[in-house]
Amino acid sequence: MTSQLNPYLTFDGNARQAMEFYQSVFGGQLQVSTFGEFGTSDPAVADKVMHARLNTDQGYTLMASDTAPGMTYNPGDTITCSLSGDPGDGLEEMWAKLSDGGTVTTPFEKQMWGDLYGMCVDRFGIPWMVNVAQPQ
Repeated sequence: MTSQLNPYLTFDGNARQAMEFYQSVFGGQLQVSTFGEFGTSDPAVADKVMHARLNTDQGYTLMASDTAPGMTYNPGDTITCSLSGDPGDGLEEMWAKLSDGGTVTTPFEKQMWGDLYGMCVDRFGIPWMVNVAQPQ
């Protein structure tokens, strides 16, 4: 996979419905994973979307989630830039530069799904997610 820059939308409990709507608009394949599928036992959030990805035939990729447990939903702050790719794509260096002088909100480290991942807000106030896929 080559590196990609994609919009990442955050919703307040209706991410599945929103992504199904976007699929009806753009077509393509929709993948949805819930917090429960990744081990969250809290029934209040188990069915909420931890990560959704819509890959369209036109080559668009749109990603989304519901607000994670412990995080607040702030309308207007509901879009993030997401960089994703493979080792060797230079994403580790991009992470270092984006987070330098900014605020790291999730350290860049191995996550429960096995990839290297981190979240930061750069020095200009733009939120970023960087995900480096790891061999299975």
